[in-house]
Amino acid sequence: MSSTTERPADTGRFALFAECAITGVWFTVAALPLVTALPAFAASCAHLRKFLYGYRTGLPGFVADLKEACKGSWRVSLAGWAALAVLAGDVVIARSGLPGGPVVAVLTGAAGLAVIVVGLRAAAAWTAGESWAALAGRAAAQARADLAGSALLVGGVVVVAVVTWQLPPLFVPAAGCLAGAALAVQLRGRDG
Repeated sequence: MSSTTERPADTGRFALFAECAITGVWFTVAALPLVTALPAFAASCAHLRKFLYGYRTGLPGFVADLKEACKGSWRVSLAGWAALAVLAGDVVIARSGLPGGPVVAVLTGAAGLAVIVVGLRAAAAWTAGESWAALAGRAAAQARADLAGSALLVGGVVVVAVVTWQLPPLFVPAAGCLAGAALAVQLRGRDG
């Protein structure tokens, strides 16, 4: 399946939303160990890509993609979680009354969002057999080169956070919609 020569099928808006919602369920279950969040998100994006291009897909395909995405993802996943943990600790320290703390907290929060955006971009670009380290490097370059797409992903992350804060069970469909958004940013400009 080559996304550069094929065009997405006309699936209908509600069908796409329903597929994002069920993908959010699968993602949430697969990402519960946290270290599998990156490959679970990659499998979610792969599932939605197949759906958009009219390929038959479902839970067995998602599970197969998840198994494939897990190969070699551990180092990148652990590095991402470690970076987020360090940045969260820095925010806590900065907000403890240090001079200039609020500015440092905002900058550190922005760095955390940048780590998340790179992870989302890498997962959306994943295809079977690709090196996660290479994907992360390309995703970082894409995040810098396509600031508008990165801003869209930051907006998606903020929406998921706010929706989850308001009503925690809404995390499930919101996560699926975030996978759809990450895929849309990845495909933006290629199909039009």
